[in-house]
Amino acid sequence: MVRKTTMARVRRAKKRSRESGFVVSWDVDSKDRATTARVYRFVYGDVTTPNGKTYRYPGFVERRGVRYLGQSVLFVTPHLLAEIDGFLSSNGIDHEMIPVTIG
Repeated sequence: MVRKTTMARVRRAKKRSRESGFVVSWDVDSKDRATTARVYRFVYGDVTTPNGKTYRYPGFVERRGVRYLGQSVLFVTPHLLAEIDGFLSSNGIDHEMIPVTIG
């Protein structure tokens, strides 16, 4: 099921036009469950259902100007770069940003 969701993200991104931006890649120690969960919620979003009411928090990957490229790898347009850089830096997550043009 996860693979199908991942490939759907990739296929949607392929339909977009040529863009300049940055490939952002990060590495989180899987043993650090708290940080892993924070990154997952920030990047992919979350759905919770307390007391029968559903709340949906969209992830960074759903924003216009972000493309999912693979596990721990996103394409981000320049106007969103500071947001993901700030999140990763403030959580002490090792990451790299490489300027690219895709599409």
